[in-house]
Amino acid sequence: MSALSRLFSSSVLREMAKKGRSGLFARLFSESGLAPSHPDQSVAECFEAAFGRLRRAGLRNEYIYRAALTHNVLLGSHSLATASMLTEFRTGASKADLVILNGTATVYEIKSDRDSLSRLEKQLADYQKVFAKIYVIAGEAHLRDVLEAAPPHVGVMRLARWDRITIIREASDRASNICPRAVFQSLRLSEAQSVLRDLGVIVPEAPNTLLHAVVGASFERLDPDDVHRSTVKTLKRSRGLASLGELVDRLPRSLQPAALSVQIRRKDHDRLVRAIETPLHAAMTWT
Repeated sequence: MSALSRLFSSSVLREMAKKGRSGLFARLFSESGLAPSHPDQSVAECFEAAFGRLRRAGLRNEYIYRAALTHNVLLGSHSLATASMLTEFRTGASKADLVILNGTATVYEIKSDRDSLSRLEKQLADYQKVFAKIYVIAGEAHLRDVLEAAPPHVGVMRLARWDRITIIREASDRASNICPRAVFQSLRLSEAQSVLRDLGVIVPEAPNTLLHAVVGASFERLDPDDVHRSTVKTLKRSRGLASLGELVDRLPRSLQPAALSVQIRRKDHDRLVRAIETPLHAAMTWT
């Protein structure tokens, strides 16, 4: 299970994109227990086979949930030209599993059957300070407990099958309840400065050692709805995914969520695709 899951890690994709091969992929596939289905099987087909194994009930890990959200929400309801996706986005003491930005900012906390709910209360408290809408997407084993633990404004989703998401409870839009200071702490300094400029606030001048504190103080005087609207606009621009559209279309469906979560230089796109198209028997010699 560990080897299967790690096949979709950023380390494997970065190595393939940078070198055109991945010794880590070869080792993990060897440890995964998967056998080639035919002599000319490609690396792409190996990823599809590993994904098929992981998506079985009882084995589904965070990546399977993230893939379902990517395909159903980001690429299904929206597009890379109009929406963006953030993963592992720092929010207070928590890291948001997945955030989708379109006209609003929606965070999705994943609780697979293999996860614990011990931190859920703290995570939701952190998220409501930064995001307008919150959803918890859970497996069957956690669904009842999540419904009881999550406040009424938090939406709840169920992953019924590996790719089928059911909304059990809709999330409320609470942009007016976010905390501008908490939003500032989640942004890069350059992004925070862009938010101020977008809102017509003069970006304060200060020595580099004091600039972070001074910009943060400016956020505390802003209206929550204004901060939310401008932050969504700024993040869609600074962390947009439109440039990855062509690459995503050239990758197997199982790898698309991973590619959208890893920074891959445009000049490395062709190298990554060639690595994915490599026959498995050649890839197993990678070092």
